Amino acid sequence: MRIGFGVPVSGSWATPANMLRLARRAEELGYDSLWTFQRLLYPVGHPMGPQYRSVQDPIVTLAYLAGVTSRVRLGVAVLNMPFFSPALLAKQLATLQDVSGGRLDVGLGLGWLPEEFVASGVPMEGRGRRAVEYLQVLRRLWHDDIVSHKGEFYEIPPSHQDPKPHPVPPVLLGGTAEVALRRAGELGDGWISSSRADLATIDHQIYIVKEAARAAGRDPGALRFVCRGVTKVREGGLPDRAPLSGSLDEIRADVEALAATGVTELFHDLNFDPEVGPPDADPAASMRRAEETLEALAPGA
Repeated sequence: MRIGFGVPVSGSWATPANMLRLARRAEELGYDSLWTFQRLLYPVGHPMGPQYRSVQDPIVTLAYLAGVTSRVRLGVAVLNMPFFSPALLAKQLATLQDVSGGRLDVGLGLGWLPEEFVASGVPMEGRGRRAVEYLQVLRRLWHDDIVSHKGEFYEIPPSHQDPKPHPVPPVLLGGTAEVALRRAGELGDGWISSSRADLATIDHQIYIVKEAARAAGRDPGALRFVCRGVTKVREGGLPDRAPLSGSLDEIRADVEALAATGVTELFHDLNFDPEVGPPDADPAASMRRAEETLEALAPGA
């Protein structure tokens, strides 16, 4: 199983200097990938958690990291499709694929926060249908010389959009509802679990994705299954701990167990640790914990 690491994008430790430091060290240690995530707004009084209060833009962050690394893959889990026009996102991601030397992994989702839809001028209704059309248009923009489209949600007059990305980046779909899992199997190059996923049942979610791929005439063995690891190191242990939390030995054992479920890739993400990701956390302490974790959980460590 391939192992990645979430770069600092949330809270007080999410500075360019810290991103660079952890990204370069992760590459030196043999990590396969670096990951970001998206949060457009934090509505006043919302209970989603302080780790969402201050979040850097993921596309800009990955462009920055592309310039300071050379081998490690660069991923986002996930960009919410309704907040971009397909033409705009196709252009941004094609350029990012170019400047990164073909190292991009694109995670796409539907979004779930009503206030972000209001701010983007897009209704929440029909998100599933919108996603299907969006993916069709996105891939046509990346492949076709001339693109012309008029659908339920999007319209593109006969146009060129160049340069094309080489290679076309893989598109991994998020989502936890069964319909979203089936969509990932039918249309995606793989699936990414969310920060709130129940990792104890991830094997069942993978099964749904694979069965949907098989029913669509696709090879389920060709799909990628990426687990966002909400990793919380607590050497003293935790009562009723969730997978990937507790001591380093417990977390290593969890990684092995997840590999047996069909997960093909896992990235440790400390942004969701309540002692690391909030805006009022001590950034120096967050970096110490991140660097210790990075070393201890490195591939082959």
